Amino acid sequence: MNTTTLGWAAYLTAAVLFVVGLHLTSTPSTARRGNRLSAAGMMVAVAAVSTEVIRAHLITRAGATVLLTGALLGGGVGLAAARRVAMTAMPELVSTFNAVGGGAAAILAIHEFTGRGAELGAAAGVSGVLDILIGATTFSGSLVAAGKLRGVVPGRPVVAPGGRGTLTGAAATALAAAAWLAARPGTGVALAVLIVAALTFGVLMVLPIGGADMPVVISLLNAFTGTAVAMAGFVLDNLGMIIAGALVGASGTVLTRLMAAAMNRSVGAVMAGGFGTGDSTTGGTGPAGAQVRQVSPDDVATLLAYAERVVFVPGYGLAAAQAQRQAAELGELLRERGTEVSYAIHPVAGRMPGHMNVLLAEADVPYPQMLELTEANAELARADVALVIGANDVTNPAARRPGNPVSGMPILDVDKARSVVVIKRSMGHGYAGIDNELYVDPRTGMCFADAKQGLAAIAAAVKTFVG
Repeated sequence: MNTTTLGWAAYLTAAVLFVVGLHLTSTPSTARRGNRLSAAGMMVAVAAVSTEVIRAHLITRAGATVLLTGALLGGGVGLAAARRVAMTAMPELVSTFNAVGGGAAAILAIHEFTGRGAELGAAAGVSGVLDILIGATTFSGSLVAAGKLRGVVPGRPVVAPGGRGTLTGAAATALAAAAWLAARPGTGVALAVLIVAALTFGVLMVLPIGGADMPVVISLLNAFTGTAVAMAGFVLDNLGMIIAGALVGASGTVLTRLMAAAMNRSVGAVMAGGFGTGDSTTGGTGPAGAQVRQVSPDDVATLLAYAERVVFVPGYGLAAAQAQRQAAELGELLRERGTEVSYAIHPVAGRMPGHMNVLLAEADVPYPQMLELTEANAELARADVALVIGANDVTNPAARRPGNPVSGMPILDVDKARSVVVIKRSMGHGYAGIDNELYVDPRTGMCFADAKQGLAAIAAAVKTFVG
């Protein structure tokens, strides 16, 4: 398909919007604007492709009707899902989108091979093979990851019969079929074997990974999706797809490395077996016979009312209870009393990168109050009170010792604050499956409550104090 000058200009405009939008998403305060610009760039790219297809008479009226209907139906479903999904379920939605993107890219290449396989050139043939291999793996792997987050697939590592041998066999079969198809693009058997082997590999790759590592897996699969889209762009000779796919692939790869580094692990170690795969009986149980110190909302309010510096430490418990507004209201109440308030954000708090930042921004917490790991730890060392709201593994001092599932993971140094309060429903474990030593620290008070109800009760008690 020959692209007009106007078409090239549209693709260039879309590319600029993608790049600028991606840059803006690196900072919470500009992330929304970045998303809007990226969405605008995608609209420009879709309009450019549609115009080129119509101009070149590459589609019939019936085909155009089908495409328009599909676009409206898919867009409507996507809009409804995005508007209704809870923030705690956002990682599942992202993983599902990864599956859709990878699957769609693979289908494009499959269509080209079945329609004109023998006519494909060497470059398009190799790109198409990589597209199917990566796209099908992403499709099935992302569905398994979404299932783990949703709870329909066990969150614990699940090893298929034959273990790594089965996984290696699926990978070897997929690579052999890919080489066969690249050499003989018109071979239907090779295409079928490649599709089945890649789908199988995706399932077997994600099943053995624990639920705590799903944020890294989702980021990696997002990079796979972008790469598959870029490969589809080479097959279809579409510049917009190549640019968009390359940007998604590159940003997903960077994010994957950052997420793995935040847990002080290599990507290879994560894919070989994530948190929760170690012996949960060692390293994190705390002193034998240690007792927790239970406190009431009134006790916590008294402690906060006389504190000069308070650091909130939000975790998945806050997200699950949708308690971000209660946390923000309590923080503002303390600030009005002259207390210095900040929020310590761990890179892997919640269930996906930036989860806590989005929740707190939604509750109008000022961005300067949100501190990343290094800043947060410096502030925690000065804090009178560290208020932990549903955070578990990211605050466990056991990470500083070898021999347990969280060993070496950078944590928030909550135990260095003068006093610690943990709001949590129970003494239940986090994803790592070990006890949190912070809970039995003599300076820690456990306030057993739902995050939303507990914060509301504390705020009500704080209001009774005269400044």
